[in-house]
Amino acid sequence: MANDPDAKRLLWFVFAGSRGGLNRLKIISKVRENPFNINQLAKELSLDYKAIQHHIRVLEKNNLITSVGEKYGVTYFISTYLEVNMESFEEIERKLDKSK
Repeated sequence: MANDPDAKRLLWFVFAGSRGGLNRLKIISKVRENPFNINQLAKELSLDYKAIQHHIRVLEKNNLITSVGEKYGVTYFISTYLEVNMESFEEIERKLDKSK
């Protein structure tokens, strides 16, 4: 299932084809290193709490992250779907990094 063309298209849209894609890319990169909650991500990335909330909703809607816990204790992890398609994610990450 690696290099699934539908997954690649989705990843391109979420990270390169829509506003806020670079912030979503940063969120995924951070969550790959270590699980975080929204407040921790906001501090880590120096972004507004509400902005992180919005990006988290987009990432969850597209099945790229999963959450564990309730209310303020919710911690976010990389989804299995993204883990399976990590090669495509890393390729997009490299291409977007070069275009900065």
